[in-house]
Amino acid sequence: PSPRLNNCAKPLARSGEAMPSPSDRKTPMPRFAANLSMLYNDVDFLDRFAAAARDGFKAVEYLFPYAYPVQELAARLKANGLQQVLFNAPPGNWDAGERGLACLPGREAEFRQGIAKAIEYAQALQCPRIHVMAGLVPQGADAATVRATYIANVRYAAEQAAPHGIQILLEPINGRDMPGFFLSRQDQA
Repeated sequence: PSPRLNNCAKPLARSGEAMPSPSDRKTPMPRFAANLSMLYNDVDFLDRFAAAARDGFKAVEYLFPYAYPVQELAARLKANGLQQVLFNAPPGNWDAGERGLACLPGREAEFRQGIAKAIEYAQALQCPRIHVMAGLVPQGADAATVRATYIANVRYAAEQAAPHGIQILLEPINGRDMPGFFLSRQDQA
């Protein structure tokens, strides 16, 4: 090759050489999970597992598993050869607009009960991650108290999940899509 070409411009194979096989690649192919809360809305939720498997997905996630018996969800995963990779901890009253409990002062006991339930589901579904939703900052709340509550709750969740090999996931959500969400930037996480 020309001396002006750097390593990224080297040919994959010289004339007469075989192309490298996909298994020789140094960069793994990305893996995707079907979000069953967002995809396949034309079928019942429990039928979305089969739809995802038919489309070649090996992993699934969704917002919340709690409306279904954990045994039913585990059976759907197994029957379709899928791995559960993520779901959210209980968010409080979703229908009333709550988007997590982690930052809400005075709701610590409810948060802890939710974490226990999430861990129970994660263990039964062999799910390695639980997303702890930060929550919406209450109007007029003291910023330092909200932050301290969030940190204490996330610490508690991590301490409870770690012995089971479960990771706690934090997800900043921008203020345009979810106004008032406590965790809105990566540098906050």
